[in-house]
Amino acid sequence: MSPRPPGADLPDHPDRLWSAAEPKAAYDVVIVGAGGHGLATAYYLAKNHGITNVAVLERGWLAGGNMARNTTIIRSNYLWDESAGIYEHALKLWEGLEEDLGYPLLFSQRGVLNLAHSLQDVRDSVRRVEANRLNGVDAEWLDPAQVKEVCPIVNVSPDVRYPVLGATYQPRAGIAKHDYVAWGYARAAAALGVEFIENCEVTGLRVSDGRVTGVDTTRGAIAAGRVALCAAGHTSVVAATAGIDLPLQSHPLQALVSELLEPVHPTVVMSNAVHVYVSQAHKGELVMGAGIDAANSYRQRGAFHIIERQMAAALELFPVFARAHVLRTWGGVVDVTPDASPIIGLTPVDGLYLNCGWGTGGFKATPGVGWCFAHTVAHDDPHPLAAPFSLDRFVTGALVDEHGAAAVAH
Repeated sequence: MSPRPPGADLPDHPDRLWSAAEPKAAYDVVIVGAGGHGLATAYYLAKNHGITNVAVLERGWLAGGNMARNTTIIRSNYLWDESAGIYEHALKLWEGLEEDLGYPLLFSQRGVLNLAHSLQDVRDSVRRVEANRLNGVDAEWLDPAQVKEVCPIVNVSPDVRYPVLGATYQPRAGIAKHDYVAWGYARAAAALGVEFIENCEVTGLRVSDGRVTGVDTTRGAIAAGRVALCAAGHTSVVAATAGIDLPLQSHPLQALVSELLEPVHPTVVMSNAVHVYVSQAHKGELVMGAGIDAANSYRQRGAFHIIERQMAAALELFPVFARAHVLRTWGGVVDVTPDASPIIGLTPVDGLYLNCGWGTGGFKATPGVGWCFAHTVAHDDPHPLAAPFSLDRFVTGALVDEHGAAAVAH
């Protein structure tokens, strides 16, 4: 008889997947941010490393930030070896995550198409396919007719402003239900002893003799042996209270969903030239995203002109959507580094660890970075897959430059 998964004895109603906790005076590890990365880090700290005296602090509600505000795309077909390594690790974990957590995630490996609209797009895309294959990542180059076979509703006519000249295709890529992912991780971590403290904003880091000793919060001071920052666009704000100036810029990133439609869109389609990406959720709504707003901001909403351009792009690729209605829009706050790759690892302050700078690619990395970041925190030493993303690369020049290298950075 196989063992029951973590949290199997807990009820399945979302309101009871974990218990609200009052902050204790001290923890072995405090994680700042109860989004996907914070939750996954807590779970793997407990499961893989036996560290269960852990508190995850969230200034709002659990998974109410970017985790609830993304377009749920999962893929690993990045160009550079370092990026492909950590994203492919994440994808392999995704493939067994429902069984591991004992919770449905609606993980759907429906594939992702990245469209090419110019000869330079084609050259870059073919290069990426070959790089992916060298790294053991499933990748194919498709001509327009093959693109039409994978996604019949894509407009591959040559008589448009941005004709589809082909696409990269990763069959193992897909989507998952973001809320379920958060609830699954929280449920499993809670069963192992992790505590979640909501409505608890971290207002400062406590540092003594070069080592972190705890955090100040709106619910009082909490001592900690180690502190792990997973606060996305606000990580730079928290880190600054310890005198650390991070190379991050925060931008709004918005997305939208349509009214419910019959199943018509079988895969995920992304385009850099017209900058839109589209999938169809399990309930039937179209989920669409675009690029970041150019202005730096912490607003969780975007500018109207971005939506207007996004809709024009979507209708060029998918004329069948012309009569669909927008149901709602929303925004998140993404933190972007100079090389469009994350920062994972140690800081100049002993016992303080960073996981930030994911830009628009954080959701797909959730299980992979949670695994690697938990290892880093537990051993005070970067996991090999996370080591290339250290903070000091901006001093040494060993950048992992994904700006423009992996088609679109989502």
